[in-house]
Amino acid sequence: MMKNYSKIALGVLLSGFLFSCSSTNLLTLSVTEPAPIYIPSQGKSVGIINRSLPNKQNEPIDVIDKILSVEGKDLDKDGATESVLGLQNELTKNNGFATVKLIDDANLKSVGLGVFPAALQWEDVEKIAQKNQVDYLFELSFYDTDAKVDYKTATVEKANVVGVKIPMIEHQIDIATMIKNGWRIYDVKNREILDEIASNNVINSSGRGINPVKAAEAVMGRKQNVLKISNRLGVDYALKTLPYKIRVSRDYYVKGTPNFEIGMRRAQTGNWDRAAELWAKEVNNPDPTIAGRACYNMAIINEINGNLDEAVNWASKSYSDYGDKLALRYLNILKDRIAKKEQLVAENH
Repeated sequence: MMKNYSKIALGVLLSGFLFSCSSTNLLTLSVTEPAPIYIPSQGKSVGIINRSLPNKQNEPIDVIDKILSVEGKDLDKDGATESVLGLQNELTKNNGFATVKLIDDANLKSVGLGVFPAALQWEDVEKIAQKNQVDYLFELSFYDTDAKVDYKTATVEKANVVGVKIPMIEHQIDIATMIKNGWRIYDVKNREILDEIASNNVINSSGRGINPVKAAEAVMGRKQNVLKISNRLGVDYALKTLPYKIRVSRDYYVKGTPNFEIGMRRAQTGNWDRAAELWAKEVNNPDPTIAGRACYNMAIINEINGNLDEAVNWASKSYSDYGDKLALRYLNILKDRIAKKEQLVAENH
């Protein structure tokens, strides 16, 4: 008897859990986030300085290294140039800067070794900025590539000219190229470093051949890959100065009364405003659970339509008047969105 009672109790709990889970559906919407690096851009000018040094350690040791060193000649210098060009192109294309110029005559040095040099003295920053008539300095502080070569041989079977498979020695080369780079942004007027960040990115290349030369030749495209990624690193850094969109998820109620179920079907077809017409009919329902859910859904439709203040009012009512716990969490999300919206407005002025 006790076992049967336990099974019944467990079944009731599971049914309640399943009902609770199925009382909401999930929607996603796009929201705009403030730029990770805030820079007032309107009417301002940017200068870009390349402070990195190329790695000159290209000592050929064997046949593989000879091929790789030829391909890797000036790799650091060319890669750094690509990063700077990627940054310049993206800043020019997407920001409101008056000008974005490369500053080639600053004659600045880095310690190399893939580490940040000391920040420039503000007197030097101001001299460079005044000479070039810029308000901000973007600095490629360092750029360095390191290649790790894994060379081995293996016995494989390959068909000869008459189609008979014979064992052969295959030379295999795997190269992991790490790109290490770091950036700084100087706000000249306020004497403030707005950002300082370093990153490591690895590019893997592989080659196979019947001798070391053939195997190494198979990875001769490594430099082009490095240059392509380096350009992208500059682009990505420029994008950090812009607002960006993300997809976020929200729960909304679909159970409680027939109006919720019909509203769910309308929402599933993309007709959110007509779904809201039905939710609005339930906001004064005598059942506090139903009324709370309806108020919560009214907050959802207002966020969808961009009315964040009204969404806050409905979410507050859902929690304070009817005790809907989902509304309290949602209320905090909405307040955070409003704070970020105010930041976005400030960024655009």
